[in-house]
Amino acid sequence: MNQPAALVVIAHGSRAPGTREAPLELADALAGELGLPAVAGFLEISEPDIPTAIDVAVSGGARRIVLLPYFLHRGNHTQRDIPAFIDAARERHPGVVFDMTPPLGPDSRLVSMSAELARSALVAPPAAGTPR
Repeated sequence: MNQPAALVVIAHGSRAPGTREAPLELADALAGELGLPAVAGFLEISEPDIPTAIDVAVSGGARRIVLLPYFLHRGNHTQRDIPAFIDAARERHPGVVFDMTPPLGPDSRLVSMSAELARSALVAPPAAGTPR
C-alpha cells in the first residue's frame, strides 16, 4: 500500500537557548533527503509539541506518519511517553498509519561518527580553559 507519508522528528525540548534549532534543521534535511514532508515535535518545553507536529503532518495529507525519536537510547520516553502520544494520535486520526523507528543508538554508524569526533579532538590542541 503506497500512502502519502510524512516524518515527525521527536526531540526532548529544552530551555537552553538555541537547542530548538537542531531538530528543526534535521527535519528539513530529512525532508530533502527522503523527498517527503518532515516536521519536528517536542516532548516538552519547546514548540511545537508532539500532538501538534502529528496534526500538522496529517493536515498536510499524510496517511502514514513515521515518528523518529531524536534520542540516543531506549528509555521511558521512547518506551512509554512517545507510544502514548501515538495511541492518542490514532484516536484523533483513524485511518492514518503510525510507525516509530528505534532511537539513534547504539548503531555502528553512530560509533563511526563518535570515533571521528574523538579523533578530531585528539589531534587538535586543547582549548583554553579545558579541564584536563
